[in-house]
Amino acid sequence: MLSKSQISLLTSLQHKKFRRENGLFLVEGHKSITEFANSPYRIHTIYHTPGNAPKLLNLSRKINFQEISLNELQKVSALKNPADALATVYLPEDTGLSNKQLQNKFTLVLDGVQDPGNMGTIIRTADWFGITTIICSEDTVDAYNPKVVQATMGSLARMSIHYTDLKAFLQSTNLPVFGALLNGESIYRTNFGNEGLVVMGNEGNGIRPEIEPLVSHRVTIPRIGGAESLNVAIATAIFCSEVAGRSLK
Repeated sequence: MLSKSQISLLTSLQHKKFRRENGLFLVEGHKSITEFANSPYRIHTIYHTPGNAPKLLNLSRKINFQEISLNELQKVSALKNPADALATVYLPEDTGLSNKQLQNKFTLVLDGVQDPGNMGTIIRTADWFGITTIICSEDTVDAYNPKVVQATMGSLARMSIHYTDLKAFLQSTNLPVFGALLNGESIYRTNFGNEGLVVMGNEGNGIRPEIEPLVSHRVTIPRIGGAESLNVAIATAIFCSEVAGRSLK
C-alpha cells in the first residue's frame, strides 16, 4: 500500500522541477522498465500490481519492489491507461562532453524542440540508427518528461542526453556542423564524412538565428511535392538514415 508521501512523490515526478529536486523520473510498463534495469541507469523502486512480480523479479536482486493495487497505480500513473508496473529511476549525472568523445561518430543536436512526442520519437529513431548521443539546447523539452519517456519505448535507456548552452558549445567545437535548413545543399548530395553534429531546429521556427551562423554545412531535404513543411521528428529520421546509411556502403 502506498503512503501519502509516496503518492505525493510519484505524482510530483510528472513535473520537471520535482524530478530535479528528487533526482528521479518515472518509467512505465514492463518493456521499458526492463530496458532501464538492463542499462547503466539505476532503478530506485519498481511498483507493480498483484501477480506481476514474477515477470519483474528476475531483473535484479538489488532493485526494490513494492506491490500496489491497480487503483493506486492509476492514481500515480502519468498515463490514461496505465500498464501494470511503474518504476522510479535515478536521473543520470550530466558530466558534460568533450570534443574527443564526439569524434568519429554522428551526434544529434536539438535546438528548441518542444513537443514531447517529437522528442520521444527522435530518441527512438536515433537509437534505431545507432546514434547514442543527443545534445539539447536548454529550452528543449526535458527528455525525462513522462510523455517523452513513454514515446521512446525504452530507447532512452541506451541514450546519452546532455543539456547545454548551445551557442557556446557550437562555438567551441572543431567538428563539422550540419544544419537542417531550407536553403542548403541537398541531403542526398551532401558529403557527411564519418563524423559531425547534426542540428535540428524548433518545430515552428527551425534553427534559431543566433545558431544558424555556427552551421558549417547547410543541408536541406528537397521538397518534391506540395507540403509546406516536414515534422521535425520525420526530418530527423531522414537525416539519421542518411548519415547511418553512408557508413554502411
